Amino acid sequence: MDFLRVKSLFLRCLAASAFCVFLFSCQKSGKAHKLWGSDEDDKEPVAIPAYFTEDSVKRLAVKLDSVFKHFHKRRGFNGTVLVTKYDKVIYKGAFGFADFFRKDTLTTQTAFQLASVSKQFTAMAIMMLQEEEKLSYEDSVQQYIPNFPYHGITIRQLLTHQSGLSNYTYFSDKLWPDRNKNLTNEDVLNLMAQHRPKPYYQPNTHFDYSNTGYSLLASIVEKVSEQPFAEFLRERIFEPLEMKHTFTYSPDVATLTGPIATGHTRFRQKRTTDYLDTVLGDKGIYSTVEDLYKWDQALYTQKLVKRETLEEAFTGGILKKKKNQTEDYGFGWRIRSLENGDTAVYHGGLWHGFSTYLLRNPKEHSALIILSNLPNGSFSYLQDIRQFLYPAQPDSAATQKPQGTLARAHQ
Repeated sequence: MDFLRVKSLFLRCLAASAFCVFLFSCQKSGKAHKLWGSDEDDKEPVAIPAYFTEDSVKRLAVKLDSVFKHFHKRRGFNGTVLVTKYDKVIYKGAFGFADFFRKDTLTTQTAFQLASVSKQFTAMAIMMLQEEEKLSYEDSVQQYIPNFPYHGITIRQLLTHQSGLSNYTYFSDKLWPDRNKNLTNEDVLNLMAQHRPKPYYQPNTHFDYSNTGYSLLASIVEKVSEQPFAEFLRERIFEPLEMKHTFTYSPDVATLTGPIATGHTRFRQKRTTDYLDTVLGDKGIYSTVEDLYKWDQALYTQKLVKRETLEEAFTGGILKKKKNQTEDYGFGWRIRSLENGDTAVYHGGLWHGFSTYLLRNPKEHSALIILSNLPNGSFSYLQDIRQFLYPAQPDSAATQKPQGTLARAHQ
C-alpha cells in the first residue's frame, strides 16, 4: 500500500497560510475545541533567498509545465500535481482522465484516494487527543480495546510502526468469510481477538510498516472521542481547514461528493472496489492537490495542535535501525536528512489503482504533491524535476529578504 518506489526520488524537491480561528463543538461531548492559531504572527517564518524573484517563479513554472507535459505524453503520467516553494504555489496542473472509459478530464479539484498518505491524518487525530489529555502515547492498546489479544503494544509503537503486528490486508483474505460484505475496523478487531493471527515480531524490536497499526489507531480515536472516525476527521480537521473536497471512503461515496478519480490498473482498466476499502486509518481518505496544499500550510501553524506537539510527528522514532538505514519514521511521516542539512518529511501511497506522493521540506516551506489514478511506473521518471526545483544558486543566494516581501509582490 505504501509507495516505496518513489521514496528517494524527490528528496531535493521542495506552504504557510493565513489563519482563521474556529470554535466548534464535538457532537458527542458537547465540548468546544479551540484552534491554537490566532493570527498571522503565529505563522512559522521562512527566509526567502534574494534569487527567488517573481521572474524566477515564472520561469520555473514554465519549465515544470514542460516536464509534466512530457511525462504525460511520453511516460503515461495521469494525474494532478501541485508544487510550492517558500509558501508560494509555483505550479499546479492536471493531466489525463479521471475515468478512461468516460474520458472525463482531470482537474486540480478532482479527489483521489490518498492510500497511505492518509496515515498522517490518523496520526494528527491521535496527537489532538493526546494534547487534550484524553490519551497518552505510552498507553497500552488494552486501555481502549480491552479484548485486544496482544499485550505490550503502546499507541506510540502503533504510530511508529513498531508493534510487530501482522498485516490485516493479508490475514483477512484467509479469515473473512464473505468477500461481498464490507470489512470494517471493528471487524478487524474481532478477527484479531478470535483468531489471533501470529505477529511478525515482538513489539518494540523492529520497524515493520504496519497498516494494521494505523487501522487500530483509527479505532482508538473512535473509542476516545466517542464518535465515528470519519466524523472526527471531518469536524476536527477537514472543516476547520476548509478542505471542502476531502472526505473518507464509504460505499456510496460517489453520490455524496464532487469529482472523483477512478482507480485504474496500469493497462487503464477500471479497478473495482472490494471489501477492504471500508477499513480506515491506514488509507481511505480522498482529497485533491489543492486541499492537500491547505493541509500542508496548516502544518506551519498551530491551527490543529501546538507547535511542540507537531514537532514530535517529524522526529524519528525508530529505536533499532538497520545497518546503513538513512530513513526514520515519526507519526505518519517518513523522515530523511538531506546532504545540504535540510530534512525532508514525506509519504507515498499505493492502493487499488491510485498512487500518491506528498513531500515537504519544512526549512524552506516547499512541497511536492502528486496524485495519480494510473500506477504505471511513471513516478519513477519524476526525479528529472529536481534540476528545475533546485537549480544552481547564484552567489547572492545567501542574501535573504523578509518573508512578506515576495508575498506582497504577488498580491
